[in-house]
Amino acid sequence: MRNRILAVAAVAAAITMPAIAAQAQTVGVARGGPVVVDESEGITVEQRPAFREYIVRERVPTYTIPDRVVVGNVLPEAGVMTYDVPQRFGATPYRYTVVNGATVLVEPRSRRIVQVVE
Repeated sequence: MRNRILAVAAVAAAITMPAIAAQAQTVGVARGGPVVVDESEGITVEQRPAFREYIVRERVPTYTIPDRVVVGNVLPEAGVMTYDVPQRFGATPYRYTVVNGATVLVEPRSRRIVQVVE
């Protein structure tokens, strides 16, 4: 009986924790371990339409890479240029680029994707 109660509690915790984490941050898992981006450091949901318009208006080139574009993947050193995020979208330590048609925020030193701006 005690094992059954513990199992139910574990399942309940597993179901609710991702929902709570998703409200405040973007989480991804990569070969190097988990990647967590606080919403205050990335492009917020409210800013995303304006940010996408900015990308189109600036005619940012899109780069093609063979890998999937997901949080945690690392962009190649050569062939993919990153750009500063304009101040009006908030102070962020990240840079952006467009890869395989998706706009992404990238950690400048590691070139790891920290947010896919949808």
